[in-house]
Amino acid sequence: MLLSLNFLKKKKNKNKLQQATTKATKPKRNNEQVATRKGELGEYKINIQLDQLPKEYRYLSDLLVENPNAKSGYSQIDHAVLTPYGIFAIETKNYQGTIYGGKDRKTWLVNGKFKMMNPFVQNYGHIRALASFIDKKYHDFFISMVSFTKRCTFKVDLDYRKIASNEIIVYDVELSEFIHRKVSVLKLHHKEPLLSESDISTIYNAFSKANITDPKAREEHKHALKTTTPEEKSGSGSTCTICNKAVSEKVKTYCLSNKRFNGKIYCYDHQKQAHLT
Repeated sequence: MLLSLNFLKKKKNKNKLQQATTKATKPKRNNEQVATRKGELGEYKINIQLDQLPKEYRYLSDLLVENPNAKSGYSQIDHAVLTPYGIFAIETKNYQGTIYGGKDRKTWLVNGKFKMMNPFVQNYGHIRALASFIDKKYHDFFISMVSFTKRCTFKVDLDYRKIASNEIIVYDVELSEFIHRKVSVLKLHHKEPLLSESDISTIYNAFSKANITDPKAREEHKHALKTTTPEEKSGSGSTCTICNKAVSEKVKTYCLSNKRFNGKIYCYDHQKQAHLT
């Protein structure tokens, strides 16, 4: 009887040890890991759609290019799609909730609380960075597109959902549909393609050459984005008149209170360079 009790006790202790070991090998994911995972799934869904675009289209994903006007010195473009009728610069967002924003707002809100930079202002900076690597004759062919997940609800200017606009907001699951629709509209306005096959190859090669793959540079860019000051996190919702770089509330207040700036806002780098009256 005593032997049986000892055996059962040892078995019970063994089971507890196995359970503890199992829990130890499956640590809980932190918020950053969960966000990264969701971001990866979102990008995967978009890549599937981009793979289904016509063969004459070409696209690049996760481009990191030099941008002296950006805080980190770089711009990271989620996707660039090259079509015979335009160049789509696509910024993807992985938020959840109601998105409030408008063309006249430099700062948008998520659920009426969390502030983010107007994604089209952000994407404008990306487009300018990309444009610096190609001939000026291609600069007017850019179309800015911002993609959110279906976990969002839009409360934004209706113009952003109109296919005639060159700034379009979409859900990730309808990305390829809106690209097709936009190209169809452009075809009605232009009898011939705006970009030949040779043009598309030239632009594709220029973007590929400009893309920075060095892990160290990419890590520096990522770190710079994380180390924002409290003022930058709260966001003044304003950008420099010259370079479109976001400025803090302190810089905004200084510029607006200084008569020499005539009501305009300049970042630190351009306050001395600005032609003031």
